[in-house]
Amino acid sequence: MNLYLRLMWTILRALFAPRLAVREPIELKLRVLPNDLDINGHMNNGRYLALVDLALITLFIRSGFAKLCIQNKWRPMAGGSAAHYRRGLSLFESFTLRFTPVGWDEYWNYSRFEFLREGKVCAVGFTKGAAVGRNGLIKNSEIYPALGYQQLSPPLPDDLVAWIASDRLLGVNAKASSAA
Repeated sequence: MNLYLRLMWTILRALFAPRLAVREPIELKLRVLPNDLDINGHMNNGRYLALVDLALITLFIRSGFAKLCIQNKWRPMAGGSAAHYRRGLSLFESFTLRFTPVGWDEYWNYSRFEFLREGKVCAVGFTKGAAVGRNGLIKNSEIYPALGYQQLSPPLPDDLVAWIASDRLLGVNAKASSAA
């Protein structure tokens, strides 16, 4: 089963699953398939992030964000990710992908992902994303109230704050390199 079949299966399951609260974690039960493997016989590092996209799609549908995007002609956009790989996942091993929205700032939404096998972390990381409209990024102060959520973002954990700082520095360096 290739990633497109997983995508369709994920969408169908999300459409019939109960609605999620804004910060509620998602757990997807998955298995390593032959097309997930790299030449070393374990799950390819790029495949981890492709599977994180399945969790994002589940979140978008179950939270009502996908419907909001369609209504407003917004597009969800990835802004970056960081991953730490701890243990390999081998062919046909089952694992759980836990995806937890952590918090947000003016435009960006931050989530933590964990790949777990028998309760042990195989990979962990963060991803950030935003909604884009005709005139650029949409403020979260517009998005969250439309989803029925009025609270401010909870404080971001230290490891996420450090990654955000590193991500901003990479962006500054990329702009400087482009200007040269």
